[in-house]
Amino acid sequence: MERPGGKESVPTALVPRPKPSSFRTAGPPGYGGRILEPGRQQRGGDPSGGEPGLPSTLRTQASHPSAGFTRSQDAFLAFHRDLDFVRKFMKPLLIGELAPEEPSQDHGKNSQITEDFRALRKAAEDMNLFKSNHLFFLLLLAHIIVMESIAWLIIFYFGNGWIPTIITAFVLATSQAQAGWLQHDYGHLSVFKKSAWNHVVHKFIIGHLKGASANWWNHRHFQHHAKPNIFNKDPDVNMLHLLVLGESQPIEYGKKKLKYLPYNHQHEYFFLIGPPMLIPTYFQYQIITTMIRRRDWVDLAWAVSYYARFFITYVPFYGILGAVVFLNFIRFLESHWFVWVTQMNHLVMEIDHEPYRDWFSSQLVATCNVEQSFFNDWFSGHLNFQIEHHLFPTMPRHNFHKVAPLVKSLCAKHGIKYQEKPLLRAMLDIIRCLKKSGELWLDAYLHK
Repeated sequence: MERPGGKESVPTALVPRPKPSSFRTAGPPGYGGRILEPGRQQRGGDPSGGEPGLPSTLRTQASHPSAGFTRSQDAFLAFHRDLDFVRKFMKPLLIGELAPEEPSQDHGKNSQITEDFRALRKAAEDMNLFKSNHLFFLLLLAHIIVMESIAWLIIFYFGNGWIPTIITAFVLATSQAQAGWLQHDYGHLSVFKKSAWNHVVHKFIIGHLKGASANWWNHRHFQHHAKPNIFNKDPDVNMLHLLVLGESQPIEYGKKKLKYLPYNHQHEYFFLIGPPMLIPTYFQYQIITTMIRRRDWVDLAWAVSYYARFFITYVPFYGILGAVVFLNFIRFLESHWFVWVTQMNHLVMEIDHEPYRDWFSSQLVATCNVEQSFFNDWFSGHLNFQIEHHLFPTMPRHNFHKVAPLVKSLCAKHGIKYQEKPLLRAMLDIIRCLKKSGELWLDAYLHK
């Protein structure tokens, strides 16, 4: 189980003084403990009526991506397939239950939404929507391998001229994009019942077929799922001062007179630093340095196997330098595909500091869908159903369209907006929202 590094201090507001009606639980040396209501179980059950054995109050946010002194039951259920196995690791992290009258981040949450969402999840389980079609995923893998083979055959039969090279690069970029969506399925444990099998295939696809790291991806991506579009918690909205996002960050930067770049033009320079640069530069550098820094030799070996295979295949046609340029051109093409697809679902939604919502609401305000079609499903790896994917990360993607009507119904019941757009409009909205954020920054920078 991946654990983010570092420890966080315990907020004093969450360590209140004992009252006569409460008592303090035991904890590790130097730890303040929690306040328990007499008669409540310290471990092994959820006194709130949730599933037995699921930890509700965790020690620190660093202990688990879905933690952070919030009721983590829904996130816990969303991320894990083998609950009994994971409970073995989570039990030591449970210090106790806050008494209802004690300070908590849960008081403002809508318990009816939570109850209805859990009923929806149970209905999805009863409909076997968490059961995968192995043939579906086998065909996805097969079509990736077929594209890899076609790419080599083009160069082998037609030579390394400009036209065959460009065609081959587009074929390989397509196979890389599709491998990216497929590794995403296995990384979320949505294919096999046994987590170990998912992990093995995940390492093969992301490592041998893409040259990346499974552990790096898990660590980064699960933080995104636990707290989507939350500053300082979702790494996907950490723009390294290159962009300002949402409505609050631009104003904060403007008031502080922060001008790392002319953010009022970010909707224009996004085309230069976003789609073309993310994978060939930032991700590639971060992946390699992370594997070395963490001494993740297994993932490094898988990544090396990808580069060895690529250079053995293409150095005879292009030479070493030419093969390196060819590889980075493929990454350049793939990066455009990846950025537009991943950002059209999130960048245009609410991006802010932690508002402490329930699981269902927190996912709906941070995600939107793109209309379904055969092309959209294939092009985005079914991430056009981003809402359903975020609510049920372990659900096989071929079942998203089946659970979508249930999600829409729950949204309508509670007055929560369920956003769905055409593909082109979703992409154009990225530029619109960047322009709007840039204008907010400029106004605050000049006048506040």
